[in-house]
Amino acid sequence: MTEARIALIHALEESVAPARAAFAEVWPEAYCFDLLETSLAVDRAEAGRIDKAMTERFRALADYAASTSGSGGRTAAILFTCSAFGPAIEAAKASTPIPVLRPNEAAFSEALELGSRFLLGVTFGPSQASLKAELEAMARLAGKSIEVETVLIEGALAALKAGDGERHDALAAECIGQHAGEADVVILGQFSLARARPAIEGRVGPIPVITTPHSAVRAIRGLVGKPGSHSASVTAGA
Repeated sequence: MTEARIALIHALEESVAPARAAFAEVWPEAYCFDLLETSLAVDRAEAGRIDKAMTERFRALADYAASTSGSGGRTAAILFTCSAFGPAIEAAKASTPIPVLRPNEAAFSEALELGSRFLLGVTFGPSQASLKAELEAMARLAGKSIEVETVLIEGALAALKAGDGERHDALAAECIGQHAGEADVVILGQFSLARARPAIEGRVGPIPVITTPHSAVRAIRGLVGKPGSHSASVTAGA
């Protein structure tokens, strides 16, 4: 039985399968549909910043997703899976009358409950600085002092795009293993990185490894149906 209609908005086609897999594991009763706009990632990488025009594109995507209805009724919530677009997603959230979740906020919330020293791994360069800033901002709101090391896993995304998932996972495991050090928590900052979790766990031993899609699905399931949830966000300790 379908419990809710959830829109998944992607800027990378490699994010689709991990998001779907997380829903299948965590919330199979939800009906999910996908909006894929791959030029966003290309334009973000070329521009080096998020401008007004790109923000308006995110608002337009959110407006469209929120307006649809069908299996599961009207769209109940939106999950963006593109990690390099935090400010644009926040703008879309502010103008959308249903819950909108950034791809990393639930994972960051979970991580902040587990420790204060984080290794944040990404495969898409433009995500690196923005995700570190997002995690640090969430920590400040929670009144917590943290240390964050970010690492760009060179070549992993290119390998995945070329269809070589094994190389992607091996590169991720090697890189994260080399940098994990004294981290309390490893956070995999891209949806597409979730597939490498078993290989990474094999390298970092007892350090918890958090993936963004599973955290996001758990959070959005909790948000749907809450009074006033159109303006809700995930915060540490929530």
